[in-house]
Parts: sequence; C-alpha cells; structure tokens
Amino acid sequence: MAGLIEQLRTGLPAEAILTDPDIMGAYAHDMASFCEAGPPAVVVLPRTVQQVQHIMRTATATRTPVVPQGARTGLSGGANASDGCIVLSLLKMDRILEISPVDRTAVVEPGVVNAALSRAVGEYGLYYPPDPSSWEECTIGGNIGTASGGLCCVKYGVTAEYVLGLDVVLADGRLMSTGRRTAKGVAGYDLTRLFVGSEGSLGIVVRAILALKPEPPRQLALAAEFPSADAACAAVCRIMERGHTPSLLELMDRTTLRAVNDLTHMELPETTEALLLAAFDVPDPAADLAAVGELCEAAGATQIVPAEDTAESELLLKARRSALVALEAVKGTTMIDDVCVPRSRLAAMLEGVAAIGEKHGLTIGVCAHAGDGNTHPTVCFDATDPEEAARARTSFDEIMRLGLELGGTITGEHGVGVLKKEWLARELGPVGLEMQQGIKRVFDPLGLLNPGKLF
Repeated sequence: MAGLIEQLRTGLPAEAILTDPDIMGAYAHDMASFCEAGPPAVVVLPRTVQQVQHIMRTATATRTPVVPQGARTGLSGGANASDGCIVLSLLKMDRILEISPVDRTAVVEPGVVNAALSRAVGEYGLYYPPDPSSWEECTIGGNIGTASGGLCCVKYGVTAEYVLGLDVVLADGRLMSTGRRTAKGVAGYDLTRLFVGSEGSLGIVVRAILALKPEPPRQLALAAEFPSADAACAAVCRIMERGHTPSLLELMDRTTLRAVNDLTHMELPETTEALLLAAFDVPDPAADLAAVGELCEAAGATQIVPAEDTAESELLLKARRSALVALEAVKGTTMIDDVCVPRSRLAAMLEGVAAIGEKHGLTIGVCAHAGDGNTHPTVCFDATDPEEAARARTSFDEIMRLGLELGGTITGEHGVGVLKKEWLARELGPVGLEMQQGIKRVFDPLGLLNPGKLF
C-alpha cells in the first residue's frame, strides 16, 4: 500500500490523497442497505482530467481496483468500496464549463450537483429535466452512472436522453471522447449510451455534454384521493390512454402519506388509500387539469383538490420528494426497490407488493413514478432485529421476482450495484449476460473498475 500511495503522490497534490481510516470510512459506502463494503487503501479526490489519468495508470501498473464515486446517494451499493481499492471521488471536479443557449447544451464535469446545474441553466431560460429525488445532493456523474430518472420522466424522459457526448478515462489511463455536440449524429456505435448506466464499470466519466430544453412554465398540480391503489392505477391508465402528457404523475400509498406527515407535518390526507399527483407545465393548464380531474373521478376518486397556485404545487412536489426519507424514519432502515413495470400492470404490481408485506408481517410503503410504471416499494425494518432483517431481504427479492413476472425490470433508475446483481443475471438470461461481460472485458481487461458490481 505504501508503494501505491507513493506512486499516486507523483501526480497528485497532497490534499487530494486521504489515508486516515476514519475519514476513509465515510467514503466506504452509499445509502443502500444489505450491501457489502470493504476498507479502501486510499481515497483520492482529483480536480483535473490529467490527475484522473494518473490515478488510472497507477491503478493499472499496481493492479489495484478502483471504485468511482459521486455524492454516494445511490441506493444499490454501486459506489461501495472493495477491500484495498482506490476510491476515486469526483466531487472536486465540479465545474460547469459551458452553457450554450444557441445549441441548448451544457458541458459539465462529473461532480456538478444536479440542482446546481438546473439553477445555472435556468438563468439562460433553459431547463435540464432529469430530477432525481436527491437532486440537491446527487451529481451529474452519478446520474450518468446509474442512468437516473426523476419525477418528470413521464414527459421528459431520463438521463440517457440528455447525454450527447462524454470524455472518459479508460482503465489504462487513455482518454476517449464519445458522442457529439450536434443535434443529430449516427457515426459509429453509440458508445455514449453504453457508458450511461454502466455504473463506473467501463471507465471514468470526466466531462459530459448535456442537452437542454427551453424552460417550461411553472407547473400546476392537482391531488386526487382514491379508496384503493387499484382505483388510482386505473386513473393513471385512463390519463395516459387519452393522450395526456403531464409533467408529473406520481402516486403515494397510505403508508407513505402517514410517514411523510410524521416527518414534515404537511397534513396530507391519511384516510385515503392512495394519493395521485398530476401536474402540467403548459401556459394554460386549466383544461388539462380539469380533464384529468374528470378521469380521476370516473376511476373512483373520492376527492380532487387542484392547487391554487405554483406555491401549492411545489408543496405537493416537496411531499413526494420527502417520501423515501420519511419511510426510512418509520423503523430506522429501509430497502428501497425500484422495479419498473408496464403501466398496464401497475395495479397488479401494487397489489402484489401489499400481499408480500402482509405475508411477511412488514411495513412496505409504495411511492411511484406512476406515469412510467416505475414503483419504489420501500421495506421498513429494524436492522438490529436479525429475524426481521431476514424477512425484509426475502420480501425485497420477492418484489423483484414479481416485477419480472409482470414483464418489468429489476431497476428503472437506481442501478444494479451489489444489491441486485443476482437478479440482473436472471433478467438478462445467459446469452445476454455473456455479451455484457464480454463488453466489460474489452474496456477493462484486468477487471479493475468497480469490481463486484453488476455481474
């Protein structure tokens, strides 16, 4: 280890190298439960592309594994350290290099926080749509690594649709550029899309060219209360079937509503079984909201409450963003799933999750990006109770199995990491898994980049 650190020091300033065990412990894992993490040999915080290249050349020369990290807000263990690895934190590479209103692009380093980018481009009348619930903390590099989504996905799509090009430091320290700055481009294989969602297993993203959109009007929302999750899901299907394009279509079940109230004291309705939030960011949303309100009523909504202004709409949005943190407070620990199913199977997914919770005697709250079928069943449990923790893990696996049986996927936006790699093999099948492992070997023949993740 001394030799490794000495080699790192030849190309890094002293403040970029952390070796104190207590400090390194803070970099050992992300926010996921039930995911192994080992003690790193060293944590490095480069500020330049050249420094990242030096780190990777050193890692290759010494055969030392490297775990790339952003803000460690991930929920699958994808940023967890492995024994004796180099933790490569990109938090110090946090510059917005360029914003072009003409091209509607931004060029950023990976450590830029999602919300900081959103505010910066907003000054030019532009909009960066992907907005994970952790947008005030998570970084663009982390969003790219896990192909993050957010609450606006139903209208605007996910991170992959906004990454035009990348600069990537490969495992051996070479710098590669992918993609383009242009609005169109089909030259060669789409390596940019290959890196989006690769969880740091193919290379280190050190720069990204991102597509932007014109800033939309402030959204206006309504809340609809339903006597069952099944009725709320029926409303979602009717809204999408009729061709509406909401900027937000989110669902929270009764368990989630109670948890959010306990945490935030927002006085959301706890007598309802499901609350559906729908919003539109068009110049005059009144007609859209009225039409959606009618569809909700036809599906069995017991009460429909439109927000009077954007401030009330933002309050509803804040409630939804608080859901996962609120559920964690129920028992102290959570396992957060992000199974995505076809919208037509959303009701079956929620019904199945409720049955799994009852079967195992566990509290499982569900919030969902209902507009695209991305559910977040959240298993609440006491981590100090081994028996309850075992039931939590079993229920988590049963939820993933249910998602696959309904024609869905084990992860819509959180990534595979450590938590779901067994299930990735089941979803891909043997041929798909073999092809993906082959791609990994091309980019990382020594297996140094984020080992133990995905496969």
